[in-house]
Amino acid sequence: MDKIFESIEEWMRNLLTGMVSSNLTNMFTDVNEKTGDIASQVGQTPQGWNSSIFSLIQNLSDSVIVPIAGMIITFVLCYELISMLTEKNNMHDIDTWMFFKYFFKMWIAVWFVSNAFTITMAIFDVGQNVVNRAAGVINQQTAINIDSVITSMETAMESMEIGELIILAL
Repeated sequence: MDKIFESIEEWMRNLLTGMVSSNLTNMFTDVNEKTGDIASQVGQTPQGWNSSIFSLIQNLSDSVIVPIAGMIITFVLCYELISMLTEKNNMHDIDTWMFFKYFFKMWIAVWFVSNAFTITMAIFDVGQNVVNRAAGVINQQTAINIDSVITSMETAMESMEIGELIILAL
């Protein structure tokens, strides 16, 4: 009679251990796949990720943001020119270097406004390059070695009682 109970207990133990091992294998495989998917998603350029949203943002930048920024810079530069001219006693003490400095500031401001989208895309490209270079390291360092984890879990499950295995399987 004890032989029957021992074989039933062994069958239950094997069943529960197999369930837990199968669940862990599936879970760790999914985690490894999702990590690779995330690295590839993050490593995409905005054009590659969703080209329609990218073109919408580019059109907004060209048709809304750049004109508004241009108007703001125009007002700021006009105010700066007027205050620069009136500050020096209504142009009686004008130094020509002030105009060169003003034109240089104006040129830099216009260049930044006209290339705002290009600068933003350059930042995205640098980020994509960093992620693509790190993708191999990310996939290798975060990958879970399923065989070693399952082996250590199976040795730990051999010492567990049936009740503990049932709770673990749930």
